[in-house]
Amino acid sequence: MSPATIFDIHLALGYVPWLLCFGYYVWPRLRSMDPIEAQRAIATLHSFRFFGLVFILPGIVGTNLPAGFAVFAAYADFATGLLAMLALLTVRMRSVFWLFVVAFNLVGAVDIVVDYYHGVLLGLPDLAGELGAAYAIPIIYVPLLMITHVAAFYLLTRRRPEAVQGSYP
Repeated sequence: MSPATIFDIHLALGYVPWLLCFGYYVWPRLRSMDPIEAQRAIATLHSFRFFGLVFILPGIVGTNLPAGFAVFAAYADFATGLLAMLALLTVRMRSVFWLFVVAFNLVGAVDIVVDYYHGVLLGLPDLAGELGAAYAIPIIYVPLLMITHVAAFYLLTRRRPEAVQGSYP
């Protein structure tokens, strides 16, 4: 089997265990949580995205990893991680918190979609070995990130039942 085929299989199957785990263990809990606490949990996971800078770290990735993929992936991940951290730091300032929640989810989701596009355009599956130690990021980490972005967007857009008004008319 070619390295490109193995990479493509890994990439596709990376979503399966995360969807199963997320659907059974995480999603029921997130849906039942206070909206702020649910977004804080998602932001905490995404605050580690500074780790994406390894895509431009010599010795971790190969020298033939296309710069068109590596540079965008690294800095967009870094930006997403910083925005997620800012969301966590501003939780007491609700309007600022929600701004950062939307921002890190938009930047992060666009990052992943563009990285997939660049990966296809630049033939990343044929160069999968150039990912070196960073190979695990798109295979293991990225599926969970994308799943949580979708969950965050859903949680942001769903209608919550109106609180009971008590004795107020």
